[in-house]
Amino acid sequence: MFSNLERIYSNGIIKTFCFFIDMKRSAFLLAFAAVWFVSSQAQTRQAQTTAMTEAASKFLQSLSATQKSKARFSLEDEERFHWNYVPLDRKGIPLLDLNTGQRKAAMDLLNTVLSDAAFKKTNAIITLEDVLREIESASIDYRNPGKYYFTIFGTPAKDSIWGWRLEGHHVSLNFSSENNELTSATPGFMGANPAVVQSGPQKGLQILKDETEAGFALLNALNAQQKEKAIFNARAPNDIVTGSSRKAMINDPKGILYSELTSDQQKIFLQVLGLYINRYKKPFADQMMKDLETAGLSKLQFAWAGAQQPGIGNGHYYRIQGPTIIIEYDNTQNNANHVHTVIRDLKNDFGGDQLLEHYRSKKH
Repeated sequence: MFSNLERIYSNGIIKTFCFFIDMKRSAFLLAFAAVWFVSSQAQTRQAQTTAMTEAASKFLQSLSATQKSKARFSLEDEERFHWNYVPLDRKGIPLLDLNTGQRKAAMDLLNTVLSDAAFKKTNAIITLEDVLREIESASIDYRNPGKYYFTIFGTPAKDSIWGWRLEGHHVSLNFSSENNELTSATPGFMGANPAVVQSGPQKGLQILKDETEAGFALLNALNAQQKEKAIFNARAPNDIVTGSSRKAMINDPKGILYSELTSDQQKIFLQVLGLYINRYKKPFADQMMKDLETAGLSKLQFAWAGAQQPGIGNGHYYRIQGPTIIIEYDNTQNNANHVHTVIRDLKNDFGGDQLLEHYRSKKH
């Protein structure tokens, strides 16, 4: 028979043993859940890329031989890096050269990568050409919603490296894929002119309203001392600073750090950031956000220039900049009724230089 002391000791050993067993079981379950979550996310991203690849292949199959010769380029062709957001002659196949079925196939491709909100904004920006034509008394050749071009770089396939672009006035969306994974969705540009339609059937239309209001919400959440850090100039630049450069660069980051904000202000900051990140469908947007967190949210800066109150005539600009990203918003042109916005991945625009090196090392 055990003494009371022996019983206490043995019970303690058993409980301690059981405790460690439970701890190991919990740790195992947590590790399993983490692995499952990461695996599930990867599968979801691959499913998204598969849908994009299949949609691109379907779009190409819908084209005639002559149309394909316009739409297709090698991945290493310099045309892939010639992006812009102003009216000019472009390479690719324009919407105006597509029939109803081909146009649907093209827009189905776009719908595989953009969120519902961004897809609607893109279509609204395209139709805004009709409004501009009326305002400017311009020709149909100059302001034409059919002059938005789809271009495929490389061969869409699950085991290949390829990319594609949709571009026209105030839209430039660039995507790159490797081995059935969407590796890059930048540069990503959206603009609107007019920012707010002043007359006609679409009077009051403001396509990039969310981006405007979110920027002012964050600025106005700052106290006087914080604004001194955030505002770097009383006058806004006349366009996004990075322009249509091959590699985005702002050598002298300014503004207030995310780490210098209160928790409530940080929530507003993340709302602004989310507006741009969530232009893409959730699997890719989640990965972009994870990459930003890995690089360090505390290193992100919010900077402002120009008027501190909204309204036509009040030119203003803001940006979010960090080690891996630049987001810019500018509304200065046409009496501050003309918005430009862009998101740039400082390491991975166009898939990054490493993507092109992989492409060149493979047989095509």
